[in-house]
Amino acid sequence: MSSALPQIHLVRHGETAWSLSGQHTGRTDMPLTPAGEAAARGVAERLKGLSFSAVWSSPSQRAYNTSVLAGSGATSVRNDDLQEWDYGAYEGRTTKEILAERPGWNVFRDGCPQGEMAADVGARADRVIRQLREAGGSILIFSSAHFLRVLTARWLGLPPEGGALFVLDTASISVLGYEHDPSEPVVRKWNMK
Repeated sequence: MSSALPQIHLVRHGETAWSLSGQHTGRTDMPLTPAGEAAARGVAERLKGLSFSAVWSSPSQRAYNTSVLAGSGATSVRNDDLQEWDYGAYEGRTTKEILAERPGWNVFRDGCPQGEMAADVGARADRVIRQLREAGGSILIFSSAHFLRVLTARWLGLPPEGGALFVLDTASISVLGYEHDPSEPVVRKWNMK
């Protein structure tokens, strides 16, 4: 089903060494792996024929380089609010390692010491949503998994912790939009590879 209303396409960056190993990658500026670069090039084919009024990217090289390899680099504008969750003391650590020290931990519920809580990420997502609604057109966004999951939760009116309900693979494309009008935000497509 197509829509005449604006749509927001979300692209998670391509694979990095840490996304492959499951290490939390917030502010560490990891490059794409060769497989991540190839997947980013594949995003271009999957977006073929679509037009966007703007392209926004996280300032991280993994997100921005995904936008370049996907064919949007010349128009991609870096937006600091699109940065991945700041994992603080958990940067570079796997969930398994964190759970060994802190049983039951969940990033969406518990946040990260010396980093961000879900409410902090939600505040950034809310600013992005205001910018999206002010822009009024279809926009393409390149960012990271946890931030995009919180952005989706907030788009739907869920608390930031609702991001735990969504999963995103590397180089996946998801689409946010509306059902009948802008008062009815929905997820139109999710985690397409």
